[in-house]
Amino acid sequence: MAVQPIDLDLQRQAVIIHQRLCAEYDCPIPYFHALDPLSELVSSLLSHRTKNRDSGRAFKQLVAQFPTWEAVRDAPTELVEQAIAPCTWPEQKAPRIQQVLRLVGELTNGEWSLDFLKDMSVAEARAWLEALPGVGPKTSAAVLCFSELRGRALPVDSHHHRVAQRLGLIPSTMAVGPSHVPLEAFLPAEWNAQQVYDHHEVMMLHGQRCCFYKNPSCDRCVVLDLCPYGQERGKKTKN
Repeated sequence: MAVQPIDLDLQRQAVIIHQRLCAEYDCPIPYFHALDPLSELVSSLLSHRTKNRDSGRAFKQLVAQFPTWEAVRDAPTELVEQAIAPCTWPEQKAPRIQQVLRLVGELTNGEWSLDFLKDMSVAEARAWLEALPGVGPKTSAAVLCFSELRGRALPVDSHHHRVAQRLGLIPSTMAVGPSHVPLEAFLPAEWNAQQVYDHHEVMMLHGQRCCFYKNPSCDRCVVLDLCPYGQERGKKTKN
């Protein structure tokens, strides 16, 4: 597949947006936890379509009930489902997590560690992860970015995605999964992992605290002058 050229004007805009939001939300932002990459993979699978508070509860209950990932793999599925009940669709996630753990156990010869991903390029590590069932671009990026690996990968959640669409960085018709490629391509090559993490965090925080799904607070948005959605919304309000 041919690599699409980067729109330099949009890239410059993305950097300006990053700088303003970083000033607003006080970068650098501390990492919110430091799990090993396999634990982060399970945590990320639990977080699909789930609030962070609920997926965090589900993960804590899972590790409290089962001493090892091997024990999770071999447990009756209904017990795993009960342990992760705070997350959405535990009846789907329990067998999926067990399936993933079964494959990880086989692929690592029972070592139960994904630390070897640190020796791969980001692209290679993401490809390895995305070969697992249920692992897409958001999950692979989360494993590399949020875990102890501290990789230079950009996760895009629903808040981040909404803000990027309204700012015109990606088309309004582009889904979350495909948006990872263009949004990551906008990030300067010289940025380190902390800066990439900060970018995800400030875009997400802006979606949570200002650019709401319903009734966004455009009047106090620090990037309103760069936002086609907000400017158009302001015109409609005046009319």
